[in-house]
Amino acid sequence: MSGLVRPREGRMLGGVCAALARRFGISANTMRVIFVVSCLLPGPQFLVYLALWVLLPGEKETSTTAW
Repeated sequence: MSGLVRPREGRMLGGVCAALARRFGISANTMRVIFVVSCLLPGPQFLVYLALWVLLPGEKETSTTAW
């Protein structure tokens, strides 16, 4: 399994759903739908999203130039 980092590509807002989708091997859109549906249920889903947005590291930028 890959590490849990917010990717630079494929993110919509903060990259949390894209990171979780990459971690669990599913589509980012599927993870977004799961998140939106889970927001219909009582619970702290939005607060967890914000916490992950703050706590998850961003993906490192890869350098393409070799000196």
